Amino acid sequence: MPSDLAKKKAAKKKEAAKARQRTKKTDELEDEEPETELNGAQSNGIVHLTKELDEFELAKTEARAVTGVLSSHPNSTDVHVSSLSLTFHGQELLADTSLELNSGRRYGLIGLNGTGKSMLLSAIGHREIPIPEHIDIYHLTREMAPSEKTALQCVMEVDEQRIMLEKEAERLAHEDAECEKLMELYERLEELDADKAEVRASRILNGLGFTAAMQRKQLKDFSGGWRMRVALARALFIKPFMLLLDEPTNHLDLDACVWLEEELSSFKRILVLISHSQDFLNGVCTNIIHLHQRKLKYYTGNYDQYIKTREELEENQMKRFNWEQDQITHMKKLKTLATLSFSFHPCGKIPPPVIMVQNVSFKYSDNQPHIYKNLEFGIDLDTRVALVGPNGAGKSTLLKLLMGELLPTDGMIRKNSHVKIGRYHQHLTEQLELDLSPLDYMMKCFPDIKEKEDMRKIIGRYGLTGKQQVSPIRNLSDGQKCRVCFAWLAWQNPHLLFLDEPTNHLDIETIDALGDAINEFEGGTMLVSHDFRLIQQVAQEIWVCENQTITKWNKDILAYKEHLKSKNSHSEPLHHLVSWIRPAGSCDDQQGLRCRKCHY
Repeated sequence: MPSDLAKKKAAKKKEAAKARQRTKKTDELEDEEPETELNGAQSNGIVHLTKELDEFELAKTEARAVTGVLSSHPNSTDVHVSSLSLTFHGQELLADTSLELNSGRRYGLIGLNGTGKSMLLSAIGHREIPIPEHIDIYHLTREMAPSEKTALQCVMEVDEQRIMLEKEAERLAHEDAECEKLMELYERLEELDADKAEVRASRILNGLGFTAAMQRKQLKDFSGGWRMRVALARALFIKPFMLLLDEPTNHLDLDACVWLEEELSSFKRILVLISHSQDFLNGVCTNIIHLHQRKLKYYTGNYDQYIKTREELEENQMKRFNWEQDQITHMKKLKTLATLSFSFHPCGKIPPPVIMVQNVSFKYSDNQPHIYKNLEFGIDLDTRVALVGPNGAGKSTLLKLLMGELLPTDGMIRKNSHVKIGRYHQHLTEQLELDLSPLDYMMKCFPDIKEKEDMRKIIGRYGLTGKQQVSPIRNLSDGQKCRVCFAWLAWQNPHLLFLDEPTNHLDIETIDALGDAINEFEGGTMLVSHDFRLIQQVAQEIWVCENQTITKWNKDILAYKEHLKSKNSHSEPLHHLVSWIRPAGSCDDQQGLRCRKCHY
């Protein structure tokens, strides 16, 4: 007779096979809503996941094992799961802990890279963890697929959601359930009412950067970053009872980050989000969940309050137990290791100017408008600049021009013949050889280092230790893959660092270590980031890329954030720019349409 474990494995394989079949059917019926036999609240959470699953996600679910017991009442709007354990490829990520999510709370899930934050969210989204059926779940995992539907249509397609809510309301009415729950359902149905839907959907898309014209463009004409915004807009429009967001700011510019922070800060149900931005966590969260040493620990308040509470606890425990608490010392050692070891090597001196930009204009083709006109500036080894501005305004394009990956349409960029530039961008992890381990990959990239122990020490400085160094890169978390990229980048020994969204997927401790490393770096840095805190830590100047030009913001980044907030509230236009070059007309690239050569 098969064991319980064998039965569980067989059931999981059967479900995965069904999911593959549903995914295949969805691909064949590209513009139709997928059919499903699932009823009630389950249909919402699972259908969204089914439409978005790929083979890699299926492989992850097959390699995952979850156990837990629902301890809250089946009809409760709170979720309490006890004896929760989660393993992935046999590695224990959670062990005999509890999951406690209460209605009306907005949780920030934090922890070091590779501890299982995204895995936990995925297990909740797939309902591998016992969640009451009346609680619908929306787990935002990836961008909307390209199609001929408009952005506005994709956001408003909520027929399945409306039907599910109507059935649940009917069930509760027959059961003479609590009036409060019924009123909640009626409120959500009213929000999805067709007469009001277009106005709400348009407002959300506008907040995420879509103009009226963009909202009526077909999804196939948008890049992946903009289609991710559509998926995010859909999640905000539906307002599920449980919303799961994994790094929702990764594809947003600073303007959209500020808008999203304001939007999520009023979410009334259950929100669980993973974010590397302390500023964003402070603005949104009412509670913090810290995943540490395979346990979930809960703190009341936003991230700053969590830090204060944890420091008070650590101080009391240090006095009482004289640093014998393993959890405290382990945390301190990890943080010290990250902060002290993460570094960029001395680069030596190069006489200024290192790079001169002289009367440079650029556009991608003759029939397209200019991205930039008549730029004039210089970059030296003491440059510490953050580039800000809306998506599509040309921040990444500027870095590519300076790298030589793009050539100016007019003007000239002069570079010192000895300068070495290290560029980090959000697609760098795609260049990693996933079947190799970090150790083998680095040995292959830098054959001059003959001894593996020497390379182990190098990789260890970036927070990859033990089995992580010899496991296939494909089995690492996104944050751990980024650390491999930083080790690779640092060992290039560059004079200038061009960092394009370097914080995506990194944990907060690593971002702090990165900030310290940039400040200690002898060379120059140009940074594109939506992380206000990192910009505040490292940038000496703020340059705004917008309307075909670059202007200098003469206050700090927090003042720029306040400006974005006031702009979102239709206040007065920008007053604190000191123009370096004459302004030009607007750029169609800001409309978010995908360019054949540009990233987003």
